[in-house]
Amino acid sequence: MRWAARHGSAQGACVDELRVSVWKRYGQERLYVNTLKGEAVAWQDLRTGEVHVVVEVLGEAARAALTAYRTPAAESAPAAPISPVPPPTTQTATPIPSEFDLALHRPGDSLRGLAAKPPGFVARLFAWLMRRPVKTDSWNLGIAGEKVIGAELNRLTRRGWYVLHSVPLPRIKADIDHLLIGPGGVFTVNAKNHRDRHVWVGDHSVRVDHGKAYPYLRTARREAERAARVLTKACGSPVKAQGILAFVAPAELRVVPTLLDVRAFEDRSLSSLAPLTGVLTAEQAERVYQVARDRRLWENA
Repeated sequence: MRWAARHGSAQGACVDELRVSVWKRYGQERLYVNTLKGEAVAWQDLRTGEVHVVVEVLGEAARAALTAYRTPAAESAPAAPISPVPPPTTQTATPIPSEFDLALHRPGDSLRGLAAKPPGFVARLFAWLMRRPVKTDSWNLGIAGEKVIGAELNRLTRRGWYVLHSVPLPRIKADIDHLLIGPGGVFTVNAKNHRDRHVWVGDHSVRVDHGKAYPYLRTARREAERAARVLTKACGSPVKAQGILAFVAPAELRVVPTLLDVRAFEDRSLSSLAPLTGVLTAEQAERVYQVARDRRLWENA
């Protein structure tokens, strides 16, 4: 439903239309109040009745909107506008078979199968002679990094975010390490384990300890493009995605200020994403998550 709220100063006032939506998950039931731009205003726990106000200046209007929503008169109120992302349809949606449910994936699952097949004696001997690491070493390092980044991302679920790990991309024999969906938008997260190393992130490449250039940024951009394309088609309306490079405990992380289309974080700094809002409502975020968790969706990405 929509609710017109007037606020402002003596010199002038403006009208904001508030929207009330229902959120049900993990045995909880809430009502969220957002502006039509998706900005969070307040929410109410329907089990306790407690109202949590985010924007104090709209607190009175938010409470009035919640009261109106719960009364029979609210049934005759004008219908809410159609959201950019359709609301979830959990009542009628077909359950995802467990073998296709990405919500059951753990961080690093895509690499575990590879790491479980250690190279033979000849391959190890060749790697030792050439002074090169064996592939299982890099895969195990990658698994460790994804576990650290995954744990940090999982903390964001307390703030209305959803996380999927090891999203497979069979067509290109790769995967998206983590997919983050929430009020601040959709992000593809690429975990990099360069612990205690000096990392420099430019506009087009990444260097570790001033060494060779890594094409991490190109990968991050392509993953975001693939995710946006797949989710847009599945949801039937535009879904944007942005790439993130997440580094595990680097000694130093320097990012050029001109890099705008990809974000770069240390693992502990990922918590700064928690307060981001204004892109997806709670309903929209859940809808995108429910769509994204089906493994079959990504088969031709």
